[in-house]
Parts: sequence; structure tokens; C-alpha cells
Amino acid sequence: MEALVPVQTAGQRLPVRLASPSLYRCIGSVSIRRSVSGFAMDTRISSKAPSQFPIRAQQSLGVASPSSSLENDLRIKQWEVDMYQNELAISQGIRIRRKPPSMAPLGYTGPFELRLHNASDSPSNILEEITWYKDQEVSRMKEINPLEALKKAVENAPPTRDFVGALRMAHQRTGFPALIAEVKKASPSRGILKENFDPVEIAQAYERGGAACLSVLTDQKYFKGGFENLEAIRSAGVKCPLLCKEFVVDPWQIYYARTKGADAVLLIAAVLTDLEITYFLKLSKKLGLAALVEVHDEREMGRVLGIEGIELVGINNRSLETFKVDISNTKKLLEGEHGRQIREKDMIVVGESGLFTPDDIAYVQSAGVKAVLVGESIVKQNDPEKGIAGLFGKNISHT
Repeated sequence: MEALVPVQTAGQRLPVRLASPSLYRCIGSVSIRRSVSGFAMDTRISSKAPSQFPIRAQQSLGVASPSSSLENDLRIKQWEVDMYQNELAISQGIRIRRKPPSMAPLGYTGPFELRLHNASDSPSNILEEITWYKDQEVSRMKEINPLEALKKAVENAPPTRDFVGALRMAHQRTGFPALIAEVKKASPSRGILKENFDPVEIAQAYERGGAACLSVLTDQKYFKGGFENLEAIRSAGVKCPLLCKEFVVDPWQIYYARTKGADAVLLIAAVLTDLEITYFLKLSKKLGLAALVEVHDEREMGRVLGIEGIELVGINNRSLETFKVDISNTKKLLEGEHGRQIREKDMIVVGESGLFTPDDIAYVQSAGVKAVLVGESIVKQNDPEKGIAGLFGKNISHT
């Protein structure tokens, strides 16, 4: 998300880009009027600084040293905004850093100047590595496909299909969790899953086998996917609604997914702050897209259940730190108060990772799952239709 905040510096009033509406914070209550990716937003922010250092909003947006150059003043303000984003994420238990740590620009004095001495400049896990790469990738793609051009393309795009409705209907029709079958060539943990990879052929086989919806990997570097696969599957006449399986860190990606034929997008709670998830949900709804919000642990589940407007919650059984898969994670996150809230709100819970057998499906279904997202165990099969029947222990196709 981007917004412009005026900064008084060197006698001029200049805009500083904010990467997210969640970034500008100060002690007390501040009312801000700004434009965020085409939306005019009134944001009233009231929070306490999570760190031992006071957040100096007036100082950070105040008059810079007369000896500083205009460019360096702007770099300082943008750098401090990025640091505020990190502080907010830490306060919400988010361990994934959005960008590699960087030292303070020349001339900076403030609450963060002593914070980076022990910060590692290497990604702590694969999700953080992907997140850092996405920040750079999106910046490059924006130059090729400006946001305003995407907005015009969305106006002429065909209507989306009902992703949530398709899951509910499949669950009622089969009595099993609805299947979101994943079109995936590779993964960082498993390498190449299918050498002779034809995304359209795989998608058509999934649809014949009874999949309610499809998930299409669009990341090229780590998963050997691409938005061209999403576009090709949609153009081939596949009727299943399509989830764009992308690592969303910017609203531009949601617009781009919509222009390429997506019916739903993935939002990862381990990466995004609560306010970012809220905004992305509203943007997705505006564009006619469903949003699958993915969690990994109890803290993330607690955060997500406090956000209004969520219909789909995905529980990923793969540890971000170790890559170890444990499907009992699904049961653990659906016990007690969390499970009660999910039932009360009539959310659809999607089980993700580690599902290979009918017993696995039965286990997560008994825990409260109404849909499953499965890739590896069926995409590796020579006949994906038979792979789906083997996963469920019976034929779930419409025929």
C-alpha cells in the first residue's frame, strides 16, 4: 500500500511515500487524510510505541538540518517510516521482516539509530527470503505495468466466479472437504514435482476429477510458476474458480491478479499486519475477489479472528522455521475458543500441507475443516484424476 505524507524539509513541502497505511504511528491520537492506491482514506491511529524508545512523530516529520541535502532528508524520512513498519509488525508477533535491514542514512538521529547492530542481513527462513525478493520484483513489474493501467484493465475484465460458493457447494455435494487442487511445478522444499508440466492439461484433469477450485502458483523464482499459467488456464475455459497463489505484499499484485483471471488471492498473516490484511480484504472485495487468509500458529489465528470480513481461513501445517509438516496443527488451531468463533462466524477453514491419504482427509475433516488445498500428492501422479480419487478414497467427480 502506498500513501503520500507531506514532509517539511529545507524550506519545501515534499511528499514521502508510505509503503502501507499501517506505517505512520505516534503516541496519542492522530487523524490523517491520505490517498492509498486510489482510495481516499481517513485513518485515525491511536497506539502506544511497542519499543523502549519514544516515537517522535513531530520530530520525524519536522524540519531537517539545514546542512542536509534535500535527497538525504527524504531518504531519512522514508527509512524511518520503514522502521516504524517493522515496529508495528513486531508488536503483532510478526517474525517475517519485509525488507533486509539497512543502516540509517547519513545524518539520521532518532529512536532507531542503535537498533541494527545485531540485526542479521540474511533471511531467517524461506518465507522471509521470498518476501524480500517480492518487494524488489513488484517494484520492477510496476514500471512495466503501472497501477493506473491495471485499473483500466480491471474495468474491462470479465466477471469473477464465486470461489467461496464453489467450496460450499462441493462440500455439500460430496460430504468431503471441498478440494482446491494446486497447479504447481516445483517448491523450495521438494524441488521439481513434475517435469512434463502442462498447466492447462493439469487444470483440466483436476476439474474432471472433482476439484471445486484450483490454486495456481504464480511465483517464478521459487515455484517455477507464472501469471501466464493463470491466464492460460482461465482462457482455456476451465470453469473452476482460480486462486492466485502469490506472496502478496503490495496492492498492485491484487490488481494484477484480477487482470490475469484470478477469482481469489492469498494473504499470509505471517507477513502482513492486521491493518494491511483489512485493507487487502476490502480491496479484494471491491475487485470481486475472494481472499484466503493463511495462518500457521495460534497467535496468527487469534489475530485473524479479530479482523472483520474474513470468510476463508487457511491453516498451513508446515512450520516456517523447520519446514516440518504436522497435520495435528490443524486440530490444535481449531480447538477451544478459536473453533467456537469460526463456527459462530460460519467461516470455511482450509487445511493446507501434509495431506496425502484418505486418513489425512478424514483427520482434518473431523477437526472442522470444510476444504483442503492439495498440490504435491496429486500433481505428481501420472493421472491426476485417479490421484484425486486416491486422496479421498472414492471418486468425487460430478460423474
